[in-house]
Amino acid sequence: MPSPSPFPLPPSLRIGLAANRLHHDTPDAALFRLVREIEPVVRKPLAPTILAVGRTHDAIRREGLLEDYDGLVRYPYGREGGLMRLVSRVVDPDPATAIHAAIYLIDPVDPSSTFPEAVALKRQCIIHARPFLSTLLGAREWFELRAVAAGASPNPALDPLFDFGSQTIALVAHDARKAEMIELVREHFDFFDRFAMRVATGTTGGLLNELARELRPGRSGAWVRALKSGPLGGDAQIAELLLDGACQRVLFLEDPHVARQHEADIQLLERAARTVTEQVACYGDLATARDWIADAARRAAVSPAPVPRPAPDRAG
Repeated sequence: MPSPSPFPLPPSLRIGLAANRLHHDTPDAALFRLVREIEPVVRKPLAPTILAVGRTHDAIRREGLLEDYDGLVRYPYGREGGLMRLVSRVVDPDPATAIHAAIYLIDPVDPSSTFPEAVALKRQCIIHARPFLSTLLGAREWFELRAVAAGASPNPALDPLFDFGSQTIALVAHDARKAEMIELVREHFDFFDRFAMRVATGTTGGLLNELARELRPGRSGAWVRALKSGPLGGDAQIAELLLDGACQRVLFLEDPHVARQHEADIQLLERAARTVTEQVACYGDLATARDWIADAARRAAVSPAPVPRPAPDRAG
């Protein structure tokens, strides 16, 4: 008979959590800002089990956050296999022990973010359709949407996150995922049309512009700003937009099963997003993207209408 797991989990929402040192080395670091913001909805209504890798767990406790919250479970230090265990939880076939999302706040210049277990965590999340959230904005948004789905009222302080009409989204898809991207945009064209601007690499951009002409034949101009193809520098162009604050969302449907000759360009894009961790949210698989769209629509439906501002008195 197999021995019981040393890390028993209750049957609830389960989240893997890790953060590089940069994100918990000062009181205003990203990890602490995230936990302070989400603590009310973590306690109720979400009540998740949070599997926090050693140093991340210890930092949360040291800062006095989530005190007396039994759902915060300590995993070993990364050097003792904590992050490796989170990878195993992603692929775990047992619904009672698998995690539903992985949050890994990454310092883009920390060498540990390129260790095999870090790369495998993202890859397995994509394969198994689990959100992999490596930026502060992505984690904040995910918790807000999960809380609203669980019955909480929208946090009005987070309304700017969902003001898609003032944002730019990058739409990228590897060859094996291009058909999925086109179908996703076809199904949710009105959602993507809300963004102030859309950019895409190479072939994906051309296909999306063809789709827009099909769905909105009366429009003039390109619906998507098509950049170079990924291997020829399109990923680098998007990275620059991220660094300049000119793009806030990246939907990158990746194919994790093939070797990619331009892997360095993909890593560059990811590093740029993590450099401006407060400004960019990234989504890497079709299921996560669909959930994001549906959850954003749910939040919009239950958010109170904005109060109209009175017209200025020009009577003199």
